[in-house]
Amino acid sequence: MRTPDVIVILAYIAGLFAIGILYGGKVRNTSDLFGAGGRAPWWVSGLSGFMTMFSAGTFVVWGGIAFKYGFVAVSINMCYGVAALLVGWFLAGRWKQSGITTPAEFVRVRFGRRAVHLYTWAMMVYRLVGTGVSLYALAILLCALLPVPEGWFLRDVATGNLSVSWAIAIFGAIVVVYTVTGGLWAVLMTDVLQFIVLNLAVAFVVPLCLREAGGISGALAGLPPEFFRVANAEFTWVFLAGWTAIHFFMVGAEWAFVQRYLCVPTARDARKSAWLFGVLYLISPFFWLLPPLLYRVIRPDANPEQAYILAAWSVLPAGMLGLMVAAMFSATASMVSSQLNVFAGVLTQDIIGPRIRPAPDEDRLVRIGRGMTLLLGVVITIFALLVPLLGGAEKVILSFTSLIVGPLLLPLVWALFSRRVRTGDLVLTAGICFTFGVLVRFGLAQGSWLGSLPGFRAIAEYAAVNPRNLEIFIGVILPLLILMLAERWHRNDAPGYAAFLRLAHRPKPEAALTSADELRQPLLVVGWTLAVCALAMALLALVSPADRGLLLGCAGALGLIAVPAFLVRPAR
Repeated sequence: MRTPDVIVILAYIAGLFAIGILYGGKVRNTSDLFGAGGRAPWWVSGLSGFMTMFSAGTFVVWGGIAFKYGFVAVSINMCYGVAALLVGWFLAGRWKQSGITTPAEFVRVRFGRRAVHLYTWAMMVYRLVGTGVSLYALAILLCALLPVPEGWFLRDVATGNLSVSWAIAIFGAIVVVYTVTGGLWAVLMTDVLQFIVLNLAVAFVVPLCLREAGGISGALAGLPPEFFRVANAEFTWVFLAGWTAIHFFMVGAEWAFVQRYLCVPTARDARKSAWLFGVLYLISPFFWLLPPLLYRVIRPDANPEQAYILAAWSVLPAGMLGLMVAAMFSATASMVSSQLNVFAGVLTQDIIGPRIRPAPDEDRLVRIGRGMTLLLGVVITIFALLVPLLGGAEKVILSFTSLIVGPLLLPLVWALFSRRVRTGDLVLTAGICFTFGVLVRFGLAQGSWLGSLPGFRAIAEYAAVNPRNLEIFIGVILPLLILMLAERWHRNDAPGYAAFLRLAHRPKPEAALTSADELRQPLLVVGWTLAVCALAMALLALVSPADRGLLLGCAGALGLIAVPAFLVRPAR
């Protein structure tokens, strides 16, 4: 990596810290720290939700699938878009209209405090472990690109690059600092900055990879015919339908996404936020999955998991590789900061705060919230450091995703509409699905004692051949059947349903109203980000003669796009 690349990375990190400091002044209470005071613009919420789905694994996993199988990777990612559009139609506005201030408040009022603990600890362990693995994957991915001078304590002697352990600590510290300082406002606005950086980096890689592959005709001739299928033998239409359903539950009920629907002023804004998320995920996969797909033409024998970064490495001029590194960091930083903020909010407002006597004031709660954010950040970083000792935690997380998302989140979606579902139904759904999933996944694995029994041998063979179909059954169909039976079984309203209805009629505080200045400030962040990127492109043109025309053209386009952001004055 060259000096211009390092400068770009340092400038990007400085931008993250600047946003954290800028929005730190807006944090006056826990509503600001964990809910942006209910004043976030809908488009900021939508872009943040879009970025929350990204991580370093996005480039490794989906980039690898695009390299191996082609456009089926686009199909899988478009499922997120379909799911988000459906969430916009059916769930996002309902969450905002419900009158809750946090997702945990909905669980507490509707199902009781025991359910809050069930959801908090189950989802927190699942998400924090997954986030730690993503942080580790990011460090592995980027350390290969970051050489360190000999004699520096940050250097890995074996590789000559940045040590993975130091990379985890540094990357984790960066995210924790701006999240602790600026709360959800900082999370939202850094996600906007990261959205711009990610798409700018990919905008450079795609045409350069296309040029390297021999243009459109060369790419079409060099790709196998099966690369243009939208489904294949492994990722079937049944899988795509089930994947859409699972992510309908995730985007519609996972707390980090619900937080996005609650942080905007109105139910209409919540719906627009989800629709923006959906439209972006219907369009963008065609765009950002092209580099690894095109790299199949350039170097067919490459490691699929490294295809994305190798494609960027092979075509980007000086400075632009640094922007791609920043984009990959952006993807994971968005996931980490979102999970830190939402679970710190739950611990502060719904678990620790109510137990303090006398009741703490807002200043003390803000301090506790920032302390919880810092603590969770340390936990994530420590787990990321321990990943190599756990022997492939990534596979464990992928196996358990289908076992946890549907059984835990489908009951929350159901409870938004149902008068009858109650706490026991949540526990029953989670317990049956998780037990059945573990039994099928591990008890019926090839070579296991249960799978070798005559009565279970056929089931074990089916599980080995059709793992995706079983994931869909466990994650979607089985919990749906249990909840349908529970709905038929109960004759009376659940104890918490009346209390849940009363939440919607609580008076809304004045702080939830969005001023014109608060609407304008995010636009200024966008404008300055685009302007700085335009200046960077112009400067990089001086050291990259071969790509000078492309860099200057991009600089001019970014400058023109930035102008309206400074001139527009949105009305309240």
